[in-house]
Amino acid sequence: MPCGTPSTVLPERERMALRGWAADLVELLLPGGCVACGGWIPAREGSPPKLVCDFCRTRMRPGSWPRCPRCHWPRGSGRLGSLECRECADWPDILAGARFAYELAPPVDDLVHGLKYEGWRELAPFMGDVMARMELPPLTPNPLVVAIPTTPGRMRARGYNQAGLLAHRIAEVRRLPSAVALVRTGASSSQTALTPEQRRRNVRNAFAPAADADRVRGRSVLLVDDVLTTGATVSAAAEALAELEAARVGVVTFARSLSNGARRVA
Repeated sequence: MPCGTPSTVLPERERMALRGWAADLVELLLPGGCVACGGWIPAREGSPPKLVCDFCRTRMRPGSWPRCPRCHWPRGSGRLGSLECRECADWPDILAGARFAYELAPPVDDLVHGLKYEGWRELAPFMGDVMARMELPPLTPNPLVVAIPTTPGRMRARGYNQAGLLAHRIAEVRRLPSAVALVRTGASSSQTALTPEQRRRNVRNAFAPAADADRVRGRSVLLVDDVLTTGATVSAAAEALAELEAARVGVVTFARSLSNGARRVA
């Protein structure tokens, strides 16, 4: 027997079985739970763990139709009509349109809260994949993907920008160019409890050019964020991009607040 070789070596088949039993034991003692409802999600061999159970996925509401052609706010009248949408009437002209995946209601608000405040950065690929499959706002082909930046303080506290993770995933899946075009210079206070007018004042002049600002000139920009509420933040960012000579700006978010029922993460 060669020097250093153990006297007893388990056959490969037995070693594989032990690894399988160990995995089953971990699954039994530390079962995977849904981020939204906490329910157990059975592990699937050879597949990454799911963070959202099938039941919660069926509860995610995309919002009703018809919608405003520009901002996709549900009209709820049964017909589009020709009346101006009050939700986007005061948006800047450069802001061509907005799209969202789901209404900000349970369990979607739990996912947004988990990514934004609870350190569940592993949710970003799932949420980003959903956004990447959506129909984008009316932009030229291959728009530049830009994330809404967060403040330096929140970046230090969380260790990441949730909008940046989503933007990276969208750019990766759709094979689009991306850039860090804006930095956050103001609006350090939370937007959650503010009125629409207070939100607008809170983000006024909140954005400044970043490292890749020159790449914006003459291009369409796909602006990415986790939640769209009143549009104050994306409007301020779009105006900052207009100063950088962007041609057009569209917005895509994972969720949109359509009521007062789920504002804790807005």
